[in-house]
Amino acid sequence: MTSAPGPAARRWRVGLACNEAVRRDYVADADISRLEAVAEFSYLPVSVASRLGAPAPRDLEAEAELACFAAELDVLLVCNGAPFVSAQVLEAAPRLTLLGELEGDRFAYRLDVDAAQQCGVRVVDTSHASSWPAAEWALGLALVGLRNAGASFRRMIAHENAFLPVAERSGPGYDGAELSHKRVGLIGFGYLGRRLVELLRPFHVEALVFDPFVPRALAEPYGVRFGSLATILGSDVVFVLVPHTAATEGMLGADELDRLRPGSVFVNVSRGQVVDPTALLTRLLRGDVVACLDVFDPEPLPLDSPLLELPNVFVSPHIAGVTAESRRRFFSLMVDECLAHFEGLEPLSELTSGIVRLRTPPSRDARPLS
Repeated sequence: MTSAPGPAARRWRVGLACNEAVRRDYVADADISRLEAVAEFSYLPVSVASRLGAPAPRDLEAEAELACFAAELDVLLVCNGAPFVSAQVLEAAPRLTLLGELEGDRFAYRLDVDAAQQCGVRVVDTSHASSWPAAEWALGLALVGLRNAGASFRRMIAHENAFLPVAERSGPGYDGAELSHKRVGLIGFGYLGRRLVELLRPFHVEALVFDPFVPRALAEPYGVRFGSLATILGSDVVFVLVPHTAATEGMLGADELDRLRPGSVFVNVSRGQVVDPTALLTRLLRGDVVACLDVFDPEPLPLDSPLLELPNVFVSPHIAGVTAESRRRFFSLMVDECLAHFEGLEPLSELTSGIVRLRTPPSRDARPLS
């Protein structure tokens, strides 16, 4: 159990290492004040070049600087711009009990989680802060898809009559166009999926989930039922919500997409690589399914992509999780974790070696889930 420093000891010390853009856009003064009520807070500006979704490059000079910064800390927080938190950095910080990554997508690209666990340091990743807007956008895309609003928009900007005569109102966007009481299928039930289920409750949907990894005990409190991938793909609305890993790359191919029910809506707000792009295009060319896509493979979507011409496709440029509110939420959630840690409480979003192994990056030998 984490215990606070004694009366004669110093206060908790929390340090944040990131680039200036993160410090400016992610860190709100109100959250700093919450931390400083019980701890000393310090900031180390660092600017190691890295790419989101890829391992942080090793920079020994920057790591040495980080080790000096962390030497007297109880909690070390890192984000974009920070160097790799290596075993050497951890060994130089004997007081450290908590290591936090604000936006790592739970891949531990910037952290040596194994070394942290060996040092008795708990690791937290608050990447799920973007689940709030991503879930909202997924819900919005479902509503757009059920009305096939993309086709109506195309007709309006082409200066065509979008208000069809009653005799011509049928098919996608008219038949089965309401979300209420529909059967929806969620492929993936992590933070994003659970948030989406909360937003779906007012629509009284029947929610089915495919996720081999989450505890089945979640079914009752969230009001969902778990089922096979084949069953979930037969829903009225299908949401793709899984991360891109070795296990999920290409998991939705021709056989899986063929199971989409005519008249259904297919929503992807996770990663484009989860779906075989050729198989997806082939399925959509049949014209009996509406797709609402925020992610693509490749990305960005080429300007000559046939998807841009299909009347049963609505697209957005990978914006589901991108809001100013979610950027500030990364740090706000981490402050929540710090304050709980100081009280001896366990993290809500702990990152362990087991979780990292489940999210192994894709490779040529990856086999999709079934």
